[in-house]
Amino acid sequence: MCGIIGYTGTANAIPKMMKGLSVLEYRGYDSVGIAAEQGSQTKIMKCKGRISVLEEKLRETPFEISHCAIGHTRWATHGGPSDKNAHPHRVGAVTLVHNGIIENDKSLRAALSEKGVSFHSETDTEVAAALINDFFAQSGDPVASIRAAMEEMKGSFAFAILFEGHTGEVFAARRGSPLILARGTDGYYLASDMTALLPFTKEYCALKENQIARLRHGDAKIMLEDSSKVDPEWNMTTMTPESAQKGGYSHFMLKEIHEQSGAAVKSVSPRIDANGLPDFSADGIEKDFWKDIQSMQIVACGSAMHAGLVGQRLIEDLAKIPVNVSIASEFRYHPPIMPKGSLVVLISQSGETADTLAALRYAKENGIPTLAIVNAVETTIAREADRRIYTYAGPEIAVATTKGYCTQATVLWLIAAAIALATNRIDNAQTHSITRALTEDVPAAIENMLTLENQYHRIARGLINHEHVFYIGRGMDYALSMEASLKLKEISYIHCEAYAAGELKHGTISLIEPGTPVLAICTEKDLFEKTESNIREVRSRGAQVTLICRNDLPIPPGTADETVLLPTTSDAATVFAAMLAIQYIAYETALLLGCDIDRPRNLAKSVTVE
Repeated sequence: MCGIIGYTGTANAIPKMMKGLSVLEYRGYDSVGIAAEQGSQTKIMKCKGRISVLEEKLRETPFEISHCAIGHTRWATHGGPSDKNAHPHRVGAVTLVHNGIIENDKSLRAALSEKGVSFHSETDTEVAAALINDFFAQSGDPVASIRAAMEEMKGSFAFAILFEGHTGEVFAARRGSPLILARGTDGYYLASDMTALLPFTKEYCALKENQIARLRHGDAKIMLEDSSKVDPEWNMTTMTPESAQKGGYSHFMLKEIHEQSGAAVKSVSPRIDANGLPDFSADGIEKDFWKDIQSMQIVACGSAMHAGLVGQRLIEDLAKIPVNVSIASEFRYHPPIMPKGSLVVLISQSGETADTLAALRYAKENGIPTLAIVNAVETTIAREADRRIYTYAGPEIAVATTKGYCTQATVLWLIAAAIALATNRIDNAQTHSITRALTEDVPAAIENMLTLENQYHRIARGLINHEHVFYIGRGMDYALSMEASLKLKEISYIHCEAYAAGELKHGTISLIEPGTPVLAICTEKDLFEKTESNIREVRSRGAQVTLICRNDLPIPPGTADETVLLPTTSDAATVFAAMLAIQYIAYETALLLGCDIDRPRNLAKSVTVE
């Protein structure tokens, strides 16, 4: 959610803070600020609003050159968006920025207030600063003060901290929320994710749970819970600065829509052997692993959960094992019955989704094997799961996922084939047909659908003047409708609902009025007759119908006002073509409405708080 950037070294830290913060904009935020050493003092500049507002303030009151600074983009949790609630926060000798939520901030605030601390914001972050400062006033030791405060705090946090009297030093600590250290030729950095570091360096170290780091020019140390010190283990990221740029596209979302054909192939081709059969051995998963799975529990949030619904249909149809899909935030409170042979699959684009991480830990505490499907390498979910599969989607900057969802679905399709083959539900020839479809038909179908931009634009024009829109479908298409609905409402702010087409007559059809837009999806040939009947029901009540369907269906005249035809070279091709269409329709709608497509209001890319 919120974004952190920090630096200490020989260069001017101010432009580095502004560059890092601008890269972090995609995470979603409502206020921004920096704190920089100015001689022996620390100066803070922060405000509600976009980075451009902070840039204007810095032009009016410029900072002097600084060699040590921290910065933050805030997504409001404790206290609304305002100048006073923006980070950084300073209490006494401590200035810090924070991602996460301190769950016991009220009791800590009360205890500190009794000691005479005056608070100036509504945030839990200021409470954390006050608590660390309280310990620092007693010991004078930054690391000991942070450790003592960590023992008092409940919840999740990633901190970047400056201490008065420790010039040129940035301290960091994390629990629950991610934080990455980095080494450049001109100093050391830290950030909440790798994309913010790409303009400066490719050498990084992911800070682990409950670790504290101390960065200063020429030196970086990590303090473990037993008080011992270790040097960071530096790795080289394969990401490039160009991969986190728009590359000539008007929006990151549009760029990422266009990247899906390549991403789909990258997600599965390393996991297909010379015989065209699934092979996850490079992920540390042997073929025999799939034989023992008797049931599966997929846990995820948002679009990842919708990908899980696609996976549920595929795994049950191909492998004939029961699959349950749970919203991660509900999983711990009503966990399903998971007998011997169960596998919990956690899906998260960021690998840091707080609710999904909590579900992972619950499964492990109860002895259930876990498998993570993530995009970001070396993230908390990837590290803590028993097994992990990376989607290789590459950086996804737009808040609304496209290629992340696409690659999650391709990986799940390959897993379905792997289980079905391992349990003799399908033979080698059938399996090879699936892998060929994923590596050849799917990218070709996606590229084909990219040529229909004018049609998506025309459909979008029919949506922008309506407050309510419906997506309908049956079977797999109901799962696709749920993702289509989410895409449209999250970036265009039009209220949109997804319904199983057969459910309309059980109450929802009362909402259909003359002109109400209804988009119907049909990728399954056997279900078209039933779906077409439901289309007639809404059509007779004046609905404006768009049909997104296979190109080999006998569509009766007058069925729809607009028809988007999907290629049928394979079932996979048809499904992923539909995914592209619903994403592009949402994009064109938001574009016509003038919405902030890459950074929708109130949303964050990586949801690292519960």
